This record gives sequence, structure tokens and C-alpha cells, in this order.
Amino acid sequence: MFRTLTTRTSTSLSRSTFPRAQRILAPVVPLLNLTRTMATEKQKTLTEAIKEDHEEMYEYYDLYQKAHGNADAQERWARQLIWEVARHAVGEEIVVYPLMEQYMGADGVKQADHDREEHQGVKEMLSQLESLTPASTNYSELLKKVMDHLKHHNNDEEVKDLPVLEPLLGEERSRAAAKEFTRTKMFVPTRAHPSLPNRPPAETLAGFLVTPIDKLKDAFAKFPTEEMKNAA
Repeated sequence: MFRTLTTRTSTSLSRSTFPRAQRILAPVVPLLNLTRTMATEKQKTLTEAIKEDHEEMYEYYDLYQKAHGNADAQERWARQLIWEVARHAVGEEIVVYPLMEQYMGADGVKQADHDREEHQGVKEMLSQLESLTPASTNYSELLKKVMDHLKHHNNDEEVKDLPVLEPLLGEERSRAAAKEFTRTKMFVPTRAHPSLPNRPPAETLAGFLVTPIDKLKDAFAKFPTEEMKNAA
């Protein structure tokens, strides 16, 4: 996963494109890199795909901390981290939590609702970050709070949720779910490739965080599948 960090950050939005409140966005993931990432996901289980996302969050945060003293670098890593967190949360809400409800019975419904509540808390903190200056003391303190919250949430998923869900899915359904989960990486702020939708469901992080999940599901359904991309 760390092997993709350099290519993922090779392109960034112009600092003058949006006002600061809208600039907490990740660099656009190059389409070639995205395609390669999806190709490797074909062999992953849902658990492996989610754990890899979790590790990416921690790596981006570590790079943010290591860039202390370099405001520009910290802002760029913050954009990357925050967009990854937001996209990951929505990916779980679209793909993973419905599976928990479907296969884990009443306990799955209860746990999915709990996880959604925790995601809402993270989304609210991410929205608060938009009003702060990246690399400032207040920003770093709130970002640490986000990561502390996420580590607890992620650990619960890895220790409690996924070990129960994975055997209920079976290997074939798990790998299919991992592919669907990875497709949510198409939720990026800017799309220049003609094979992708002309308009994203939200063009800024602020818009993305408040977009109803049903609307995001509808937009996600219109993204090309792996089969379509391979046949193109």
C-alpha cells in the first residue's frame, strides 16, 4: 500500500482553485494508479481490503506528523488523509454495513448502526477541520482526535465485525465485496477521465460529507465495473 503514496501525491489541486475552507482535498489519484490498485484488489478478501485502507490512514497521518515545520507539506498530507478517511467511511456505508445487516442478523444491524454513529462523529470533526488552518496547533490537535477515534473504531471492525462477517460471506462473496469496496476509491474530488461520470456527487469535502448516503449509492451504481473497464 505504501508503494502507491508517491504516485498518489504526484498531482494536486492548485492552492488557488478553492478558498481555504474548500481546499482540504486529497490530490487526485492518477487513473493508471487507480487501475493497478483495483487489479491487485481482485485477489483480496474484504477484510484484507479494509485493513489495507486502515493502514494507509495511519501512514498518511505519520507523514503529516513527520512534515512538522513544513506547512505546505503538512497541508498536502492532511488533504490526502482526510479525503481517504471520508471516502473510506462512505465505502463502508455503501458496501460493508449492508452486508453486516444481511448476514449477521440482529447483531449485524445493531453493530452497523453503531459503526454509522461513529462515522458521523468522524465526519463532523472533519467538517470542523475545514474552518481551521492546516498545520496550526488547533488543526493538529483536532486531527489527532480524529485519528484516536478512528483507531478505536478500526480496531473494533478488525477484531469484532470482520471476523464474524468474513466466514458468513465465504471466499467468493468476500472477494466480490472487496472489489466493490475498492471501486469506492472513484470518489475523488476531480474526474478528468472520459470513462468516469462528468459530475461527482460532491466536488468538495464539505459537500461530500453532507451528501445523503442514498445519493452516493446512486452515483456509485453508475461507475463502470471492473468487467466494463477490462473490456474497454
